Amino acid sequence: QVQLVESGGGLVQAGGSLRLSCAASTTTFSFNYMGWYRQAPGKQRDLVATITSSRITNYADSVKGRFTISSDNTKNTVHLQMNSLKPEDTAIYYCRINWGLFDNWGQGTQVTVSS
Repeated sequence: QVQLVESGGGLVQAGGSLRLSCAASTTTFSFNYMGWYRQAPGKQRDLVATITSSRITNYADSVKGRFTISSDNTKNTVHLQMNSLKPEDTAIYYCRINWGLFDNWGQGTQVTVSS
């Protein structure tokens, strides 16, 4: 079973930066797309950013210009560079990898932005 390991969450002041990383436990498969989603308390899980195997990216309007998603296709890893963080970015961030026929999700990493 493929597992995703996330890292890089934490506590940061508003205006600061964090870098999230997610690595799949296998390089046997080639991903279709990878992405980051987030869920704040009492809210639904929302898309933050995705990147395809062709490196086509998509961002939620709320993070455009502040967050950057990137990938290492040979290692099945995905990163999310988060700059100019705001308190409303506080959430649990989840990594997702789509292999075409099925998805895998990470366990989530907490990001807390203090004002």
